[in-house]
Amino acid sequence: MLASFGLMNIVGTFQAYLTTHQLANESPSTVGWIFSIYVFLAFGCGLQIGPIFDRKGSKWLVLAGTVCLVVGIVGVSESTKFWHFILTFSILGGVGTSLIFTPAVGAIAHFFSRRRGAATGIAATGGSFGGIIFPLALEALFPKVGFAWSVRLLALIFLVLLIIANLLIRTRLPPKVGGNVWPDFRIFGDVTFALTTAGVFFIEWGLFVPLSFISSYALANGVNTTFSYQLLAILNAGSVFGRAVPGYVADRLGRFNTMIATVALCLISSLGIWLNVGGNVAGLCVFAVLFGFASGSNISLTPVCVGQLCEPEVFGRWYGNMYTIVSIGCLTGIPIAGEILARNEGDYWGLIVFTGLSYAAGLICFTTARILKVGWKLTAIY
Repeated sequence: MLASFGLMNIVGTFQAYLTTHQLANESPSTVGWIFSIYVFLAFGCGLQIGPIFDRKGSKWLVLAGTVCLVVGIVGVSESTKFWHFILTFSILGGVGTSLIFTPAVGAIAHFFSRRRGAATGIAATGGSFGGIIFPLALEALFPKVGFAWSVRLLALIFLVLLIIANLLIRTRLPPKVGGNVWPDFRIFGDVTFALTTAGVFFIEWGLFVPLSFISSYALANGVNTTFSYQLLAILNAGSVFGRAVPGYVADRLGRFNTMIATVALCLISSLGIWLNVGGNVAGLCVFAVLFGFASGSNISLTPVCVGQLCEPEVFGRWYGNMYTIVSIGCLTGIPIAGEILARNEGDYWGLIVFTGLSYAAGLICFTTARILKVGWKLTAIY
């Protein structure tokens, strides 16, 4: 999680750097495609990886992911053109991330049931810690050793972490009898699951916009370069608690209940704070911590909510099918935000409203799914 989700949580650092250096002649929307394709593949490849995990286990998937991710990041260090970054960061990095985190999340469902929310939340904090450590390290290294060596050092750290992952990630349950490795879209006939998928689609549509643009937003509003890069680390610091605490609460008050509350908080922080904060440093810190805390559950509670709807033996298939749909939102969200930014001539208000509306749609979907299961009773634990 520290390597795979850690990389996903620092796309904003690469976005801000590339738009002012190697790809300074490209529009924000164009550069955004690098990270959109990366996230699309990181989640979308789960369509096939999930069923393979259910049928074959985690060993070879994690090993293949290690090779793809490390080679991809080393390739990023040598990249200078747009298509270079598509091949290295987007394709190799995206496929590698999916091969690693899908089995990592799936393995948790094999070992935990009653405390699955807390276990998943604790594991997911690895990505948040990566989102704190890696931006600060890169921000310090860029001026000292340059982009290429900074990214090579990042690849070395990933290699060490992933060697440990290969040794530790294991499955417990035997393959489901009669199972196969092919996707099965019939599971979307479950209306609650379909609504949950739609809800995750919308919140992921909005999630990666602040992660990608928070640093460039601060730079555009006159905040100094050092603090602008550090904002992403502050956001991820809030996400550490946002992944661990809601998971613990979800096991006691209900997984869908907790997801609804945190999605509502994402909506409030986006439209209530970010929309009006400008270059106010204190306000940016408040938004980064609050949104980081609330959005942390977007990643950690999603597999827990899916696990509540299916048996552990088929979790990989359900999770993979969901994220195949969700990955379309991941693919389009950042470029849409970049295009909105370009059409507003560098003014970020439209991009922020897009984020807020995405979370509003996600909130409606999750609330409807809960109502279908337990009705309008506010005290029902679900």
